[in-house]
Amino acid sequence: MKANPDSTESPGPAWRLGVDIGGTFTDVILLGPNAETHTAKVLSTPPNFAQGVVTALDALCADVGADPAHLIAVLHGTTVATNAILEGAGARTGLITTRGFRDVLELGRLRRPSLYDLQWVKPEPLAARHLRVELPLRIAADGSVLADATDDDVLRLVDYLLAQNVQAVAVCLLNSYARPDAERRVAELVRAHAPSLFVTASVDVSPEMHEFERTSTAVVNSYVGPVVHEYVAELVTRFRARGVRAPLLVMQSAGGLLDADAVVRQPVQIIESGPAAGVIAVQHLARSLGLSNVVAFDMGGTTAKASLLENGTPFISADYEVGGGMNIARGLSKGGGYVIRFPSIDIAEVGAGGGSIIHADTAGALHAGPHSASAFPGPACYGRGGDRPTLTDANVVLGYLSPSGLAGGRVEISAELARKVLADVGGELGIDAVAAARGAYEVAVSNMTRAVKAVTSERGRDPRDSVLVAFGGAGPLYGAYLAKALGIGRVLVPRYPGLFSAVGLLTADTERHLVRPFTDQHQDVAALAREVADMEAALRADLGEYHASLEGLTTERVLDMRYRGQRFELRIPMPPGQVDERAMARCRQAFHAEHRRTYGRSGSDALVQIVNVRVIAKLTSDLAIRSILTPDTEPVRREDTTRTCRFDEERTTLVTTRDRVAGTPTPGPAIIEDMDSTVLVPPGASYHRDPLSNIVIDWPADGKDEAA
Repeated sequence: MKANPDSTESPGPAWRLGVDIGGTFTDVILLGPNAETHTAKVLSTPPNFAQGVVTALDALCADVGADPAHLIAVLHGTTVATNAILEGAGARTGLITTRGFRDVLELGRLRRPSLYDLQWVKPEPLAARHLRVELPLRIAADGSVLADATDDDVLRLVDYLLAQNVQAVAVCLLNSYARPDAERRVAELVRAHAPSLFVTASVDVSPEMHEFERTSTAVVNSYVGPVVHEYVAELVTRFRARGVRAPLLVMQSAGGLLDADAVVRQPVQIIESGPAAGVIAVQHLARSLGLSNVVAFDMGGTTAKASLLENGTPFISADYEVGGGMNIARGLSKGGGYVIRFPSIDIAEVGAGGGSIIHADTAGALHAGPHSASAFPGPACYGRGGDRPTLTDANVVLGYLSPSGLAGGRVEISAELARKVLADVGGELGIDAVAAARGAYEVAVSNMTRAVKAVTSERGRDPRDSVLVAFGGAGPLYGAYLAKALGIGRVLVPRYPGLFSAVGLLTADTERHLVRPFTDQHQDVAALAREVADMEAALRADLGEYHASLEGLTTERVLDMRYRGQRFELRIPMPPGQVDERAMARCRQAFHAEHRRTYGRSGSDALVQIVNVRVIAKLTSDLAIRSILTPDTEPVRREDTTRTCRFDEERTTLVTTRDRVAGTPTPGPAIIEDMDSTVLVPPGASYHRDPLSNIVIDWPADGKDEAA
């Protein structure tokens, strides 16, 4: 599976493929040698997601006459690892740990995501208790070995796990971050004795303090490892069968591209692969427009996600949770999912997507989500057997979506079926189908404000200081009303909104991340400088295995810092250049400021402690987002029409296309139909098209709007 991206180009025109797989749709962009774009949006094909990818590739190549052999890069965002966790479809996993610590996964941090929810049930550990075994090997906090274990001790445990039919094993010893060779020795013994097992040493995925987080991360990596390996192998095989020799690069949770070999070794790096690609696209768009603070709002078929970019850069979380419901938990509200201590773009998520099921509870309250109709059977209006109302059905009933078809006509729509299922849920509440649809729309907007607040106001940032960029198949339908609810004055809807995560794949940098604990007792600057230099050399060597040229390679350094006695750290970027006392003084000053901003107080320099050192190496993409988003051909023009839409009351609403939108502000309401998404401009808002073909929606500065 290993391939050198710099040596795979075939004679002929150079093409690139960006593929993002979501729970409902698979989005594909084929980029030609002159930056011409060809797009497709097809229904995803669970459980065999690879089938949808190659089907879309075949169709696009046939349409434009491209030869798959001329692809020079295949760039991929996937939810396969996340799905394995959410569906409980990962490998049967065992854990080898220090004697007395087999129940760390059960104990966790003794937190509940909702303190007063008496019906909350903690997710079962991914490694069952009888598959968690103990070694006498004990490492002290200073790295000394207090009690050793023989090879026979290890092999006896492996034989037991093999008898229990495990497919993967995680090895996590107490304090192994201070003595990584001891843990790696155990992992190598397991691999040698049982080559069929997928084996993870915790120090290879999370070489940091905090045994619970390290154990959880190692177990997650092993749990999804065989699934990801099988998926990547099948995808590469299918590509090779079509003559594709280009390397497969996958978006990682932290926002950079990663080669397939690294993904297979450490699949925990791609848990948030799909959502990260969209944020990277927004980052490039914001930089091209000179925007500083931006809220990226991505609403697809299953979930809605939000992320904050400050000064053009997304926040990176040191850890996050997955699999315990929607990811909006922070601080003391954590504890509902499986902890992953690996860098990830800070993304908050709620269960509100186009496929979210609308229902009324026994108290007569209307809900939208979190359960989804997914791609199959999908919303009732798709006519594929779905019999429960979804937000897509509600948007059809309200007139916001075309009553005939979506995705450029690839998905036929039955307005009659949509109205029928909305009438059913409305009947439970004593209202008609239109009122039920409008109520569900407003409930969804309310739910999605939680995601935006989780990454803004809960971080001490005011969302009103930002521009909201709405994308995803359903995001442009909700972006304007979401912005109004949050007091955000401007919304941007980029070109290819429903395919924007695939755009992010095409513009993303290739990245490697490395983290090491900084254990120097005296916090010596010279020791820090040596550590940074060693880490940068290691990353250059790693990238050199896959790239013949490292021209343009840049590195970023980040410190995890805290006050002594604290358990949680803040990530502080180091200034470029020499690591010396002056640089450290700037880091301490930045840490004090960030601590005040986050927690409302700060301490003295004497209390500051460096916990971890992080280095990120980047090979910058040679593609500018402007080259992708700028129209390369004259669009096929379509005459404007109107249809009746329901806001607070029924309004005759203009239905137009992006290419017909004027460059000067026009009052709403309006519906702007793209092939891959639909933009809703409510009454009271104005809209225009900027030079980069973004649809810009503005609310009045005084907060007043016309009668809706």
